[in-house]
Amino acid sequence: MAYWLVKSEPSAYSWERLVKEGKAGWDGVRNHQAAANLKAMKVGDRAFFYHSNEGLAVVGIAEITKPAYPDPSDKTGKFVMVDLKPVAPMKTPVALTAIKAEPKLKDIALVKNSRLSVQPVDAAAWKLICKMGGVKPE
Repeated sequence: MAYWLVKSEPSAYSWERLVKEGKAGWDGVRNHQAAANLKAMKVGDRAFFYHSNEGLAVVGIAEITKPAYPDPSDKTGKFVMVDLKPVAPMKTPVALTAIKAEPKLKDIALVKNSRLSVQPVDAAAWKLICKMGGVKPE
């Protein structure tokens, strides 16, 4: 299993909306590096759901339910999307300030390349952020 982080502004698509809808197609990604990360996702992989710009915190955990397929919102045909479903909310949202304050997380993409909307997360960082959020790293 691989681990990821997906970002969304809560006003555009929130964790609460994902929970209410029960699943979502993660579309609209137009950055080539982020799109490559979507292409690398497999069914069963887990992803932190991160509220960007408004909130700046990891607020939940999602699971990839369908691997990369063509994004119909992309008229060029170059970009893909995946499907995901909510797994669990973070008991305590993990703020970006807390992540940046943790020396063991200084090299993760969220700190090093904060603008990237779909990022890999290594297993050690996954476990630590889960612990910070009060959830079991599954």
